[in-house]
Amino acid sequence: MHRNDTPAFPALKRMKAPALQRGAVLLESMIAILIFSMGILAIVGLQAAMVKNTTEAKYRAEASFIAQQKIGQMWANPDPANYGSHLESNTDISALLPNGTRTVTQPAVGQFVITITWQAPGSADEHNFTTTASITGG
Repeated sequence: MHRNDTPAFPALKRMKAPALQRGAVLLESMIAILIFSMGILAIVGLQAAMVKNTTEAKYRAEASFIAQQKIGQMWANPDPANYGSHLESNTDISALLPNGTRTVTQPAVGQFVITITWQAPGSADEHNFTTTASITGG
């Protein structure tokens, strides 16, 4: 035999994929879709939490503004004889905040506590904002 007649390596035969390898690409694709879907669901959940927190922050800011408006009214008329006219108990402010009320108490002369309460739509929790102001005048 001549040297060129004998191949250095035996002829490689095409081997069929073993039965265990069949469907591996499909399985990998399904796992990739599952991971992608879980990521999308996580993003949707984060966005829902973000909207909820933004809404709560809006209500807190509105409650603070309402309390500061009341303090401004009291500072505009600081006559101690009229302090009683500023006192309120559960005044309805639901036009400004959902299920909102405002309470103004006077624990000491010239000192006022303003409490704003509200309940966000679809929530069972009642929220409140409380601030204290000292008003002297006369």
